[in-house]
Amino acid sequence: QVQLVESGGGLVQAGGSLRLSCATSGRTIRNCAMGWFRQAPGKEREFVAAISWGGGNSAYLDSVKGRFTISRDNAKNTVYLQMNSLKPEDTAVYYCAADRDTYYSGTYYVHEYDYDYWGQGTQVTVSS
Repeated sequence: QVQLVESGGGLVQAGGSLRLSCATSGRTIRNCAMGWFRQAPGKEREFVAAISWGGGNSAYLDSVKGRFTISRDNAKNTVYLQMNSLKPEDTAVYYCAADRDTYYSGTYYVHEYDYDYWGQGTQVTVSS
């Protein structure tokens, strides 16, 4: 079992930056593909970014490419999402997700159903 706890959310003006963290406990995430998703009010949860457990491969939602960066520190069992040039449309609850055990070091997932563990979410609000 893996527990995921997101932090780093808050209120920021458009153009600003935030760094989200996802701290994990219960077991190592060294062999787990990780991802970030978000859900805006009245909308379905959507994929934002994903990273392989080896850290060498990643994927992003088109609208955040060039602005967001996902990274991980396996020694700290933590995954990060650096968000720059934030826009009001980035306002959402951001969730961290983990696969139970990813076989290949280069694999990442963009679909919710590929993930086994979820955090409780952290609110990001971007004002115009």
